[in-house]
Amino acid sequence: MDMKMNKITTLLFVPLLLLCGCTADDDYTQGVWKEKSDFDGLARGYACSFTIGDMGYVCCGYTGKKYLKDIWIYNVEKDYWTQGADMPDAAPARMKAMAFAVNGKGYVLTGSIKESPYYLSDTWEYNPDTNAWTQKDDYKDGARMGGLAFAINGYGYAGMGYNDNYLKDVYRFDPSAASGSQWTIVSGYGGSKRRFGSVFVINDEAYICCGENNGTYVDDFWKFNGTTWTQLRDIANNDDDNDYDDDYNIVRYSAPAFVIDGKGYLVGGAQGSMLSDYWIYDPSTDLWYGDSDDNYTTFQGSTRLGAVSISTGTRGFVVTGMSGSSDAFDDTWELLPYEKDYDD
Repeated sequence: MDMKMNKITTLLFVPLLLLCGCTADDDYTQGVWKEKSDFDGLARGYACSFTIGDMGYVCCGYTGKKYLKDIWIYNVEKDYWTQGADMPDAAPARMKAMAFAVNGKGYVLTGSIKESPYYLSDTWEYNPDTNAWTQKDDYKDGARMGGLAFAINGYGYAGMGYNDNYLKDVYRFDPSAASGSQWTIVSGYGGSKRRFGSVFVINDEAYICCGENNGTYVDDFWKFNGTTWTQLRDIANNDDDNDYDDDYNIVRYSAPAFVIDGKGYLVGGAQGSMLSDYWIYDPSTDLWYGDSDDNYTTFQGSTRLGAVSISTGTRGFVVTGMSGSSDAFDDTWELLPYEKDYDD
């Protein structure tokens, strides 16, 4: 009887040990980066992008040798790329342009070109239904590159950037307005000038952060609802009452951003050197989560500048970019934020 009981006890004990060892020894980080279908166009950096429904659009950019004016369309659900119509002859090839989507159409504006005067101020509308481009009013306050653009409440917004001077103006684009009155000034922004900043939109509110201004990293953080600008806490520990007073290390430039399920994601970019971390902003708590917590999976592609994002609101992607002045990428990465990356 005692021998039988000892055998049963041993058999029960071994699986428990295996189960405990498996859960205790497996460390993991949150989020999995999954490589998707390669971008079908030429490898490039400093393109611009917008999203309409479940289609992502990547336009223009720089190969390291050549400025581009093509547009490529990514089917998010089916994971493949197709080419759209190039921008017309009247639209110069460019990089570092701005882009947004309003009412089912995409808009590409400003940017930099190879020849003097180097900066552009034009605005072009892309209609995916007809695969055609139409020129709209020039951006109101002059040529620039490296600005920010977004859309809320049926309007496009664009501004900031650089044209041998750092800029902080913002204008609203009304796609239904008559020619000559499509751009109007937006007042009330009291933040920093910046180029290569980041923006994401949650529930028709735009969140603006990061970028570079006269050789320093911008650390102010703003929210805009189409009417009112609200300054949020700084994204750095400045030892005052207007920051997070935490080990945040979010400041950077040229970081693509997207939204998944009501949270903003900020990926990579550079702060002295190129970065591979990502940060998550939760507007319901006004808190960031990321590298300081040491439990989020770093970006699995090569570190890069000049990448763009595709954001459907439930899925987020990082596409293209450059690792230097001539090394361009043509890969596509999706973040699966709820999956765990186990370290065996």
